[in-house]
Amino acid sequence: MTAAQLPPVAPEVTATLVENLSPRLRKRLDAAVAKLGARPAHRDGDTVTIAVDDETDLRLHAPGGVVATADGIACGCLLAPACVHRAAAACAAPTADSAPESAGQPAPEAAEFAPHPDDTGTGTSTSTDNCIDTPTVHAPDVAGPAQRAAADALWSAAAAVLEAGVDGAGAVAQASLLRAAHTARLEQLPRAAGAALSVVTLLRAARAGDPSYRTAELVTALAELLGTAHRVGTASGVELDAVRGRARRPYSPDGSLRLYGLFTEPVVTASGHGGVRTWVAGPGGRLCTVGDVAPGGVGRALGVADRAVRLGESALTHRELGRAGLAVSGATVSPDGRLGAGKGVKAVTARGAAWTEPPLAALWETPPSQQAARALRSTSRYADPDGGGSDLLFLDVELRGAVREPGGTCLLAWCDGVPVRLAVADDDPALAHRDNLMLLAGAPGARLRIIGRLVPALHPRLALLACSHPTGEGTVDLGFDRLRRADLPVPDARTHPALPEPGNAGAHSPLHLLERRVEQTVPAGRAALGMLGDVSAEARRLRRAGLPTAAGLLVSLCASAAQRERDPFGRLLPADTDGFAAHWLSAARYTSAVSESLCAAAWEPTQGGPAAVPSKG
Repeated sequence: MTAAQLPPVAPEVTATLVENLSPRLRKRLDAAVAKLGARPAHRDGDTVTIAVDDETDLRLHAPGGVVATADGIACGCLLAPACVHRAAAACAAPTADSAPESAGQPAPEAAEFAPHPDDTGTGTSTSTDNCIDTPTVHAPDVAGPAQRAAADALWSAAAAVLEAGVDGAGAVAQASLLRAAHTARLEQLPRAAGAALSVVTLLRAARAGDPSYRTAELVTALAELLGTAHRVGTASGVELDAVRGRARRPYSPDGSLRLYGLFTEPVVTASGHGGVRTWVAGPGGRLCTVGDVAPGGVGRALGVADRAVRLGESALTHRELGRAGLAVSGATVSPDGRLGAGKGVKAVTARGAAWTEPPLAALWETPPSQQAARALRSTSRYADPDGGGSDLLFLDVELRGAVREPGGTCLLAWCDGVPVRLAVADDDPALAHRDNLMLLAGAPGARLRIIGRLVPALHPRLALLACSHPTGEGTVDLGFDRLRRADLPVPDARTHPALPEPGNAGAHSPLHLLERRVEQTVPAGRAALGMLGDVSAEARRLRRAGLPTAAGLLVSLCASAAQRERDPFGRLLPADTDGFAAHWLSAARYTSAVSESLCAAAWEPTQGGPAAVPSKG
């Protein structure tokens, strides 16, 4: 049995079942979860049955796709309903979003624009559906006592996870987070509640050995949770509105829109969802998306690309829309640019525009460094989820050839004197990304107009999504369209000699000395960091590099991890988990801010590289 075979369980259900266990059974809960995972499961309509043993069955009833009450999990063993099996099943199942968005909207894990790499949730989705604007609720300018108490509970639960680390944050610790998340949701703190659910999902992935799990994602989720919980008690006015967040994505009426297709990209998530996202732009350069994402993986992504767009009366497929246009009336648009498809929306096919024609050509006129700064504001680990903006860059480049990296091969290109690495957006062999990039690597000197997604790094880096056709006719959706060698110009080494790659001071920053200590805490907990001993040499290196704040944070973090007070009889007192969490949060947020600053600086033009010129689009 895998978690994907089980229906999502509401957070409060899991928390209730765990809290009702006796202390003896709580100690056995993690082992019970692992044991249950090895048992076969069978689905029959809304009910999933797990064979606990040869004589006992456990049933999860999920009307509407979610187990919403504790009674929805029933066990046939002699100890039921006080048995460990019901709680184990709830802990093994995915966590349901307790405040789903409007009908048909993506659950966070399938979202086309996730605020953090760790966004999680469950559910079937498409990204265009009946979308109604959320009524304005005039919340108080400061958090009330109940909201502050809910935020404090979230902070305490997250600090306990940081204290124990992944290895010690089992089902009981996760249940505490789920209870705190449910309370926060009831107190109108959906942003913090969502962050708590993300932490739980990532903890489960880490403990299950999920190959898609990354420690950096859990670092981001924990820092988002701790930071948001802390700010509830200190923020006011507009800042507090952002800290509270929204329970659902609001779609606001936007009247009539004239849209021009840019490109279509496949969307394949680690949760098994698949589909497409088609990007369009308005006359003022405003970017919007039309998507269709649901369970199905890469196979669904390939199939949906040639299905009709669910928007008004348009008969265009997604790939056709990427090169055509739309005239939309009664449009509704979310803060991140998603077009709604409610009953009042009408859309008809209209003429598109080439990338070199107005209004699309203007997207390539903004200097790359300004585009990168804008994209960084969108991709920041701790950006306001309703902040909007796009992480796409529109560049004119000259290809220089393949560059080998530890993680594989990427394509080096020059853009206004800046060397840019163009990476594969998705390595799935069923998609065309990898093959197209390797073909383009064999055409040094080719000048292309490209669209890519910013990859935050200490050097300029993009995930390549679309480009002008090397022949100058039309455009290429690099995830779907497959280039041929006949499409490429013949390389001429005499005309386009190899160029050295300029250095990047940010690439040699010792910031990683602090970053690795922040990450090291998450798997093994505070105690592992407390055993490091003297870190003065690392602190001196940071100070010599002009990072005195990083040095101070490193020393304070390690000192807090090692600090344990004793009572008058010499017995160790409980560790100061709140104090350590505060030091860790400061270090995590600082390293993120400095990394983003170094990334932005890397996009500033340097001397010695050729400036690419526009190609025909």
